[in-house]
Amino acid sequence: MKNILIGGAWPYANGSLHIGHIAALLPGDIIARYHRAIGNRVFYVSGSDCHGTPVAIRAKQEGKTPGVVSDFYHAEFVDAFSKLGFSYDLYTKTSNKAHIEFVQEFHKKLYGGGYIHERTVKQAFCQSCNKVLTDRLIVGKCPACGAATRGDQCDACNEVLDVDTVVDAKCSECGSSLTFGETTQLYLEISKLAPEITEYLNDHKQWRKNAIAFTKKYIDEGLRDRAITRDLDWGIDVPKAGYENKKIYIWAENVLGYLSASAILCAERNIPFTELFGASADAGAGVSAGANASAGTNARHYYVHGKDNIPFHTIILPALLLAHGDGDFCGGFHLPDDIISSEYLTLERRKISTSQNWAVWAKDIVDRYNPDALRYFFIANGPEKRDTDFSWREFVERNNNELLGAYGNFVHRTLSFVVKYQGGAVPEAEADSAVQKRITEAFGTIGRKIEDGHLNDALDDAFELVRFGNKYFDSGEPWKTRTENEAECGTTISNCVQLIVNLAVLLEPFLPFSSAKIRGWFHFNSSWEVKSIPAGFRIPAPEILFERLDKKVIEDEVEKLQSQVLSIKRTETPESP
Repeated sequence: MKNILIGGAWPYANGSLHIGHIAALLPGDIIARYHRAIGNRVFYVSGSDCHGTPVAIRAKQEGKTPGVVSDFYHAEFVDAFSKLGFSYDLYTKTSNKAHIEFVQEFHKKLYGGGYIHERTVKQAFCQSCNKVLTDRLIVGKCPACGAATRGDQCDACNEVLDVDTVVDAKCSECGSSLTFGETTQLYLEISKLAPEITEYLNDHKQWRKNAIAFTKKYIDEGLRDRAITRDLDWGIDVPKAGYENKKIYIWAENVLGYLSASAILCAERNIPFTELFGASADAGAGVSAGANASAGTNARHYYVHGKDNIPFHTIILPALLLAHGDGDFCGGFHLPDDIISSEYLTLERRKISTSQNWAVWAKDIVDRYNPDALRYFFIANGPEKRDTDFSWREFVERNNNELLGAYGNFVHRTLSFVVKYQGGAVPEAEADSAVQKRITEAFGTIGRKIEDGHLNDALDDAFELVRFGNKYFDSGEPWKTRTENEAECGTTISNCVQLIVNLAVLLEPFLPFSSAKIRGWFHFNSSWEVKSIPAGFRIPAPEILFERLDKKVIEDEVEKLQSQVLSIKRTETPESP
């Protein structure tokens, strides 16, 4: 049994989740369900990112405290994830006391190492608003690509920015030009860790192409030191004398949520934290050994997120772990093994825009559509290898043609035949060797692909088995053989039943709700192994697994999108006198 950490990115608790978030995070649940099915000990963790400027801005806009705002969206996230079947072992939040205490203890030891220094830096000030501006309150143009940006990171080219490098910098609240004073902050010397991080990248050729490309780009351009403290009112206090009026910068505390959440689970399960996050004892000691410290341990760590979060998981988190140098961890901390980084998801061929309300919100769709239908589409049409588009037309068509027309139809016509013509009992028959071979091979190939993060291909393989089942049913012509050759009819139906129960296991990581229904009819568990239903087993009349969606859904949903945008424009345009 291996210890499997699966960390889903922590969404900002300053607004509702949209389908782009779901598409990026869903792979984590599929991988978690698979590893549980094969008998591994899973730590599937995530939480709401409750600190930082985005939450504070939203709170000011609504006349509320940041804590009230972040708690509201945290509860909304929990509800949406639950309805979509996300099986987190712990979904917490960065405002949780246990996380705050863990981060402060981590930082105390971090400051005692050789990778933290003080630096006097520029600090933006808006004279009109009479206040210091955090990075996200600064707008201007990116010095690297020229695109409109905020002061922390360019969304167009993913360049990490220093506030004084933003071209034509202005206050986002009033539009005034800025002045720059000076302040002292703590910096993490990532540049000193360039050899270790380069070695670490070279040892992980299995990462997705975007993760390798982005990380290599940052390394080639020269890794830059990053501030880990900020002059903020909302966040975790810096545990260092002289920094009482500052907070830990969120990038230096939210990624530590994977560790703080894991520590809670380890304590609950009475497991030493080092079993999950300690590096291999034979990896040697010291920071340089830490770059390869993942090898040989009884743990595997997956990190699941969108491509804009890649550097935080391939550079920032490893740098924090390498720089920490905790003596309790032989060879340092276990570094990320698998980076499951998605590309972008567009909506009806346009970039998702929360400011323009061009988005499909998770809180809305979870109550309107079958969660398995949503999960299926986000993987089958997901941004795993390239940018993809969420189209309501394609969603409806794939639901009707693939989930309902192929899989649902195969299940329903087989089991209805058993109930209608065979007294509800699985007929006596020999196992078809060709069918058994296909089932056995599917467990191996689909399992390997899920384990390696190739989820789109794994789902395709499962539906290839669905198509095989439909062809097998059709070629057996049980509607004829039930009167002409009862034994042949029994062979066809019995083997179709075996296909169905094994498909339920193979598809459970992707479609947990429909698989749970089938398991309930046949009384078998979800362990990742070939199942066999004995002759004579009686089944109830099957329920419909998937509903057909009327094509009017397409028109209704597109109109809803357009009306959302218009509602934003009306609020932005003053009424005529």
